[in-house]
Amino acid sequence: MYKDIPKIETATALDGYKLALTFNDGISGVVDLSDLKGKGVFKYWNDENNFKKFEIIWNALTWNENIDIDTLNLYLKIINKSFEEYANC
Repeated sequence: MYKDIPKIETATALDGYKLALTFNDGISGVVDLSDLKGKGVFKYWNDENNFKKFEIIWNALTWNENIDIDTLNLYLKIINKSFEEYANC
Protein backbone atom coordinates (compact mmCIF):
# COMPACT_ATOMS: atom_id res chain seq x y z
CA MET A 1 0.00 0.00 0.00
CA TYR A 2 1.31 3.44 -0.95
CA LYS A 3 1.06 6.34 1.49
CA ASP A 4 1.84 9.95 0.85
CA ILE A 5 4.64 11.26 3.01
CA PRO A 6 3.23 13.96 5.28
CA LYS A 7 4.47 17.47 4.63
CA ILE A 8 5.82 19.78 7.30
CA GLU A 9 3.57 22.81 7.79
CA THR A 10 5.48 24.43 10.64
CA ALA A 11 8.84 23.79 12.27
CA THR A 12 10.24 25.64 15.26
CA ALA A 13 13.62 25.04 16.87
CA LEU A 14 13.43 24.78 20.65
CA ASP A 15 16.20 24.86 23.23
CA GLY A 16 17.98 21.59 23.89
CA TYR A 17 18.13 20.52 20.23
CA LYS A 18 14.40 19.90 19.94
CA LEU A 19 12.01 20.68 17.10
CA ALA A 20 8.29 21.41 17.39
CA LEU A 21 6.70 20.16 14.18
CA THR A 22 3.22 20.25 12.67
CA PHE A 23 2.36 18.18 9.61
CA ASN A 24 -0.32 18.67 6.98
CA ASP A 25 -2.34 15.74 8.35
CA GLY A 26 -2.76 17.46 11.74
CA ILE A 27 -0.13 15.43 13.58
CA SER A 28 2.17 17.57 15.72
CA GLY A 29 4.76 17.01 18.38
CA VAL A 30 8.29 17.59 19.56
CA VAL A 31 11.32 15.64 18.34
CA ASP A 32 14.51 15.53 20.41
CA LEU A 33 17.62 15.44 18.20
CA SER A 34 20.14 16.06 20.98
CA ASP A 35 21.58 12.55 20.55
CA LEU A 36 22.97 13.62 17.14
CA LYS A 37 24.82 16.72 18.38
CA GLY A 38 28.56 16.46 18.01
CA LYS A 39 28.56 13.29 15.89
CA GLY A 40 30.05 13.44 12.41
CA VAL A 41 28.46 16.22 10.34
CA PHE A 42 26.33 17.13 13.35
CA LYS A 43 29.39 18.77 14.95
CA TYR A 44 27.96 21.82 13.18
CA TRP A 45 25.33 21.81 15.95
CA ASN A 46 27.93 22.16 18.72
CA ASP A 47 26.89 25.80 18.56
CA GLU A 48 23.17 25.56 19.34
CA ASN A 49 22.53 28.69 17.28
CA ASN A 50 23.52 26.67 14.19
CA PHE A 51 20.86 24.09 15.08
CA LYS A 52 18.25 26.82 15.05
CA LYS A 53 19.17 27.91 11.50
CA PHE A 54 17.38 25.48 9.20
CA GLU A 55 15.21 25.59 6.11
CA ILE A 56 12.53 23.31 4.78
CA ILE A 57 13.68 22.22 1.33
CA TRP A 58 11.85 19.52 -0.64
CA ASN A 59 10.00 18.50 2.54
CA ALA A 60 13.22 17.90 4.47
CA LEU A 61 14.79 19.98 7.21
CA THR A 62 18.13 21.24 5.93
CA TRP A 63 20.87 22.99 7.87
CA ASN A 64 23.62 23.22 5.29
CA GLU A 65 24.89 21.26 2.31
CA ASN A 66 25.86 18.38 4.63
CA ILE A 67 22.89 18.06 6.97
CA ASP A 68 19.30 17.25 6.14
CA ILE A 69 16.77 15.10 7.92
CA ASP A 70 14.03 13.30 6.08
CA THR A 71 10.49 14.32 7.00
CA LEU A 72 9.25 10.75 7.33
CA ASN A 73 11.97 10.01 9.87
CA LEU A 74 10.80 12.95 12.00
CA TYR A 75 7.14 11.99 11.56
CA LEU A 76 7.79 8.41 12.67
CA LYS A 77 9.52 9.69 15.82
CA ILE A 78 6.45 11.75 16.68
CA ILE A 79 3.93 8.97 16.10
CA ASN A 80 6.32 6.45 17.70
CA LYS A 81 6.10 3.89 14.90
CA SER A 82 8.60 2.04 12.78
CA PHE A 83 8.47 2.42 9.02
CA GLU A 84 6.95 -1.06 8.74
CA GLU A 85 4.21 -0.24 11.25
CA TYR A 86 3.43 3.01 9.46
CA ALA A 87 3.42 1.43 6.01
CA ASN A 88 1.03 -1.32 7.08
CA CYS A 89 -1.62 0.81 8.79
